[in-house]
Amino acid sequence: MLDGLRQFIADIVAPSADSDFAFDDTGYLLAATALLVHVVSLDGEPSAIEKRKLHSLIESRFKLDPGTADHLIASATRAEGEAVDLYHFTSVIMRSVNEEGRLRIIEMMWELVYADGQVSEFEDNVVWRAADLLGISSRDRIDLKHKVAERQSASSAGVPKAEDAAM
Repeated sequence: MLDGLRQFIADIVAPSADSDFAFDDTGYLLAATALLVHVVSLDGEPSAIEKRKLHSLIESRFKLDPGTADHLIASATRAEGEAVDLYHFTSVIMRSVNEEGRLRIIEMMWELVYADGQVSEFEDNVVWRAADLLGISSRDRIDLKHKVAERQSASSAGVPKAEDAAM
């Protein structure tokens, strides 16, 4: 038991070096990705669509290759699993990212919320709390929600539904 406690304290004082991503002033990528992982994990195990969307967003918005994106998502998943609240992530982002970047993070969160075609109250609430902690106004948060919803409905309008394709 004491060995476990010693290891826990050692990990806090000097985190393991196996991760290229850390929570420091440059660790906003890890913090942002952890927020995104939190969104896709709210309703249980992320669906294949949500996982693909998460990878796509991380690669395109953060300009990462697939391997680096995978590593970042794995690190963020571990960090998100250990977190007790959103503040740990949002405080890192607030220190490192300007308002335009924070707006993009909220937009990415909405894109993940809409990835499976349905918005739960929990998802809406988490985006609201994250936006508030990131200093994003309610108006901007709602505008981004509507923007993403319109894009989602426009892109899904051209795609036949599964039940239509089966006929």
